[in-house]
Amino acid sequence: MTKANLVERMAKDAGVTKKAAEAALDSVLKGIRDSLKKGRKVTLVGFGTFQVSRRAARNGRNPQTGRAIRIPATKVPRFKPGKAFKNAVR
Repeated sequence: MTKANLVERMAKDAGVTKKAAEAALDSVLKGIRDSLKKGRKVTLVGFGTFQVSRRAARNGRNPQTGRAIRIPATKVPRFKPGKAFKNAVR
């Protein structure tokens, strides 16, 4: 499902225009992104939890040259699905 498909479905289910549905979806995604950027956890009950985790620095290899390189530590977004969401997919 693409963003356009999701917007169309939201508009149909909520009985609003596609433009209003797209604005609502953009707002939700921006809220999640902004919270994660500040290091906060976002929990949507019945759906799942978005959070930021830290990936430690590690050694790697340049695939073109085979030389060892140092990969720096970084923060990455994670998603953990909720129990109801997992059960719905199964």
